[in-house]
Amino acid sequence: MFELALAEEAPRPVGAIMEAAGEDAWRTIPAENLLLIETPEGRITIYLSEALAQDHVAQARTLAKEGFYEGLSFYRVIDGFVAQGGDHAETRELGSAKSPLKAEFEEAMPRNMLVTKFPYSDGFAPVVGYSDGLPVGIDGKTKTAWHLHCTGAFAYARNNEKDTASTEFYITLQPQRYLDRNLTVLGRVIDGMSVAQAAPRGVVDGDPETDDFSERLRIDAMHIAADLPEDERPSWQHMRTNGELFAELTAARAARPSEFFYFRPDYIDICSMTVPVRPAP
Repeated sequence: MFELALAEEAPRPVGAIMEAAGEDAWRTIPAENLLLIETPEGRITIYLSEALAQDHVAQARTLAKEGFYEGLSFYRVIDGFVAQGGDHAETRELGSAKSPLKAEFEEAMPRNMLVTKFPYSDGFAPVVGYSDGLPVGIDGKTKTAWHLHCTGAFAYARNNEKDTASTEFYITLQPQRYLDRNLTVLGRVIDGMSVAQAAPRGVVDGDPETDDFSERLRIDAMHIAADLPEDERPSWQHMRTNGELFAELTAARAARPSEFFYFRPDYIDICSMTVPVRPAP
């Protein structure tokens, strides 16, 4: 496990650190791990986990490839909580997808999973950090890991029984860490979060006679980037977390070296320390 070291000297301002980021500071996200949700208000781009929740990742790929979500909507949007979408009436055929899925709330750490340990304490997990640029929690006693419900977490909804996730997904509009290890997080939004944040609030109640989708955010299509023609395929990169640059960036976010600040907390929680992303040059 790579550990981010706390800075011994005052860090540079965040802008200066980002300007100093050369090409070697960035890693390209595999196209098969980019899930694209197309809506009339714009695209939401999700980075699917490369290490955890792989059954749920496979389900998301299958449902996207087979057009399951086309014409559905974000039918449950609660201010400050989640934007949930899918087939709330459960009228669509699953095709090749599985139902239900076995919960992947937390799982044994894969042997090839590399983690950058976050240097500040956390109230919800013994250890937190990053794996391939996505926030994770780790329990050293059980040797398990899980993704975190930070803003933009992409997760599968379920019923009360744990192994009941199937097709319904949600995006967290704010951190909801109390949900960690209670639902399966399989990625996070890296672009288009403003589209999810602006989705009309409200809940469709599941009654065919009264349901009104006219003001819901519609899902026109869902794609995996790797399935698109090469000239239409977006490419994204995340900053590598196992280098000095990200360590300095973390220290700067905690220390707040800008002249604007009079009180500097010298602390930051992991959900406030989002790994930078950018379109691949």
